[in-house]
Amino acid sequence: MNSEALVSIIMPCYNSSAFIEEAIKSVQQQTYKNWELWVIDDFSKDHTKERVENLMILDKRINLLNNTSNLGTGAARNKGIEAANGTYIAFLDADDLWHANKLQLQLDFMQTHDLVVTFSSYKLISENGEETGEKVQALAVLTYQKLLKSNYIGNLTGIYNAHKLGKVYAPLLRKRQDWALWLSILKQIGETKGMDEVLASYRIRNDSISQNKLALLNYNFLIYYRFLDQGLFRSLNSMRIFLWEHFFIKKQQKMPLDH
Repeated sequence: MNSEALVSIIMPCYNSSAFIEEAIKSVQQQTYKNWELWVIDDFSKDHTKERVENLMILDKRINLLNNTSNLGTGAARNKGIEAANGTYIAFLDADDLWHANKLQLQLDFMQTHDLVVTFSSYKLISENGEETGEKVQALAVLTYQKLLKSNYIGNLTGIYNAHKLGKVYAPLLRKRQDWALWLSILKQIGETKGMDEVLASYRIRNDSISQNKLALLNYNFLIYYRFLDQGLFRSLNSMRIFLWEHFFIKKQQKMPLDH
């Protein structure tokens, strides 16, 4: 892999003081060293900013942007994307973790297969960081039509080539805007490949939106209705397909970690 290729890592955060140091350290431990980290604090009320500032003193690759009001994750990510200088743009939320070889393996994979975007499998950990023994398996091939049915890209594993695609931004929705971003990219390129390797850890938070099934349905509907502008009846049909895909097909991705 070309050692000159800079990777810009986008990390939105809000009241993340309990987890953000560990997330940033997982970036610092990458075997691939040519990266910059953009932390975007979305008007936190805890000590998130102070924890980031302490790490910035010792590592000039870490940058902090501050929102003066709480704008939501989509707006925070977009602020980081706008500031990014890298050939590649990758994402990591402030409570998730990367494995040390994540960037190196993924960039090599992209170069080998001539890809402008890719993603990988990831494992699940509890809120306190304990192993659950489960992983979410990445699809070997992902098409735009498949992604329309449900989000098959774990955002903590996604990376795209901004020099080839241009910078792709998320819509200003409070939730599920990561899915919309990957939909925008897959609509351009048609399909891409996922990596079998587990390269990250997703933290299951007790208060996570993904635990609230009713809210999940509402935000997914907004992707079809507002972002994709499908109209009411087509959006309702897309939600019917989504429900089948999400609860009967996609769940097959979750499997024992040692599988």
